Amino acid sequence: MRMRRRPVNTLAWQVLICLAVLSIWQWGYDLHTKFPWLVPDLLDPYFVSKPSEIFEHFLILSCLKSKLGVFNGWFNGDFAKCMARNENNLWIATAVTLKNTFFGFVTGVSSGFAAGLILGRSDRLSAIFQPFITAVNSIPRIALAPIIVLAFGIGDTSKVVTSWIVVVFLVFFNTFEGARSIDEGFVNVARLLGASEWQITRTVVIPSTMAWVFASLSPAISFALIGVIVGEFIGAERGIGRLIIESEARAEASGMMVAVIVLMLVGVALSAMIWRLQAYLLRWQQHNMVE
Repeated sequence: MRMRRRPVNTLAWQVLICLAVLSIWQWGYDLHTKFPWLVPDLLDPYFVSKPSEIFEHFLILSCLKSKLGVFNGWFNGDFAKCMARNENNLWIATAVTLKNTFFGFVTGVSSGFAAGLILGRSDRLSAIFQPFITAVNSIPRIALAPIIVLAFGIGDTSKVVTSWIVVVFLVFFNTFEGARSIDEGFVNVARLLGASEWQITRTVVIPSTMAWVFASLSPAISFALIGVIVGEFIGAERGIGRLIIESEARAEASGMMVAVIVLMLVGVALSAMIWRLQAYLLRWQQHNMVE
């Protein structure tokens, strides 16, 4: 019974905290004139809007509601007309940002993993490339975003490249350290049993580095999303970052907050997927711990 009550109590506390934050956010600034010392200026609706206004703006940006306050019908074609009229509505913007994040994440993880595995298992290559890797890694990757947009244009390619360059070094260094930390005894035993270098890599090296790799995937998916948004800030035709810039140009705090909340939800969903994938692929570690 005690094990069952804990998740319920945890969920109840989480719901109460969310309700308290939303209530203070919605009505807290109304007390600013009476208690200016108690309510911070940050709650000014001009800067962070209010939950009710954010929800209303969400309905408009997602074409569920017109700017006149009337719900768009599905069967009469109003929703389809709104989607066709607004090329960067919330659905399309989210899909574009997710697509670029996915490609940037996949290319960054795969190339970072391959490079980390190769250099981690080769002392000679590691010594040759170490100063170059250190020099490139010392450059703030976000500072390269304007150059990337200038080189690849304002299309999706520049967003994928920006996301890739943010992710690749994070995965590379974790994979490199994981490959370096392998017990050489296991490698020597595999060689004594007649295993080839490819068999050693596939059965010993890669499984041993997976825990290190997955430790970097959760922050990597967040950094991939950040890279895409930064690229969209600088120049983009579509995407959530462009929605934020357009709302900022119109001084619409509610529009910016809609985009920020959508990004938060997307980041949580992507991190949850990584955790589930990690639990599935590394389930053998849990069995070893139990034994």
